[in-house]
Amino acid sequence: MRNGLKIGQVAREAGMTAKTIRYYELLGLLPEPRRTESGYRLYGQGAVERLEFIKKAKRLGLSLDEIKDILALHEEQQRPCVHVLAFLDRKIAEVGEVIEDLKAFRQDLAWLRAESARQLENLPEGAAICGIIERGIHHRGELALAWLEGRQMGKPGREKGPSGP
Repeated sequence: MRNGLKIGQVAREAGMTAKTIRYYELLGLLPEPRRTESGYRLYGQGAVERLEFIKKAKRLGLSLDEIKDILALHEEQQRPCVHVLAFLDRKIAEVGEVIEDLKAFRQDLAWLRAESARQLENLPEGAAICGIIERGIHHRGELALAWLEGRQMGKPGREKGPSGP
């Protein structure tokens, strides 16, 4: 086991940025590392393993707060897997709701498409650009699309720092 890895080395091994690692430290997801006399952070190999765990947990849709809770239970010598099951149950329910919203949104879009094609010649004059779009997107669809965009931004391999999820 290697000791004394600088933040850049840890970042490379964990596949994330040094900025993200410092942010995780700030949040308490990563213990404060030892420091050299000149103030450089020195991490053990355990830091890389912990960061890899955090990445995997994020891929499952767990929030940083949820991950922090799991890590805290582990540090208290408790078995966090029961806690993780509860988080996963909640995520499954959330995904189910989003799927239902997406199905309804798809129906709304199909109806809008069919109705707009049927009434293409009768669309209201005075639309600034396109009357089809200016009719608006159903709120349910907006929520579903926002959820999808958030999931795409957090794709595996694209680690977010302080400004990202």
